[in-house]
Amino acid sequence: MAEFPPLNPTLHASGPADAPVVGLVLGSGAARGWAHLGVLRALAEEGVVPQIICGCSIGAFVGAAAASGDLDKLIEWAESLKWQDVVSLLDVSLRGGLIKGERLIQFFERNFVDRDFSALDRRFACVATELDSGREVWLHEGSVSAAVRASIALPGLFTPVMYRGRLLVDGGLVNPVPVSLCRAMGADIVIAVDLGSDMMGRAWRRTAREPVSKDETEAGWSDRLLARLGFPGMNGAAPVPEASANLPSLVTVISSSINVMQVRIARSRLAGEPADVLISPRVGQLGLMDYHRAVEAISEGEAAVARARPVLRYLLDQLGGQGA
Repeated sequence: MAEFPPLNPTLHASGPADAPVVGLVLGSGAARGWAHLGVLRALAEEGVVPQIICGCSIGAFVGAAAASGDLDKLIEWAESLKWQDVVSLLDVSLRGGLIKGERLIQFFERNFVDRDFSALDRRFACVATELDSGREVWLHEGSVSAAVRASIALPGLFTPVMYRGRLLVDGGLVNPVPVSLCRAMGADIVIAVDLGSDMMGRAWRRTAREPVSKDETEAGWSDRLLARLGFPGMNGAAPVPEASANLPSLVTVISSSINVMQVRIARSRLAGEPADVLISPRVGQLGLMDYHRAVEAISEGEAAVARARPVLRYLLDQLGGQGA
């Protein structure tokens, strides 16, 4: 078993010395992961402060900010995003994936100061996948931003990352909701957030909200990316054949395929490695690149915690009534 740093003793100060260690697992899900921000905020209001945070993909991104004490700053930034801001963070690549991801990580390092894992306020780790072997890799040492970049390397979209001699991609390929990692780090009680509970069959559904321009849709995203790569017939350069007019966009095909894979894997892993509390935000209507819809996702994260409140109240009793 991997050796993890000791728990931060200040997180136990308000409760009994023998109180169980609470771990929080933040699952993968691209832009749907902004729901994690609402979950974290609502859990804090319920009096639940996890000593251990584990994340996969976008869950690693949010988890790193939470473990660094930068959660409020990340929420403020996410809620201010417009789709034009998201486009500005995308650096197109010709090898390994459509997006390099360097601009995103550089932004993270500038605004959410990179730290060594050992310097975080609470114990944190994230999951990636070794591309050559398919092995699950637990990242918990060295640069946090480097580990997060590896964990978010969604195949086909973000380029893989060479990390300590290993070529790594998104951890969602092997463990989208890494409860096993959280248990290994010493959590007695595990709260897990699964972003894929309502994904199947939701690829083209939308919630009742104001209409958006084509630039904001997933078809618009793929048109822009492919036009920048120099493919003909994109971004309005040529008419679309009538037979293909109703087909989903490239990004929708990729994201829907990844969703199917990760939902199936997550259900299998959670059946064998169940969490004590499973929180399931209903964010299936959000697209892969809908990072500009953070307000909607955060609200649903808070609502998901409210739905889980009876189980959380039982959890609080286990913690000695803290926050009740």
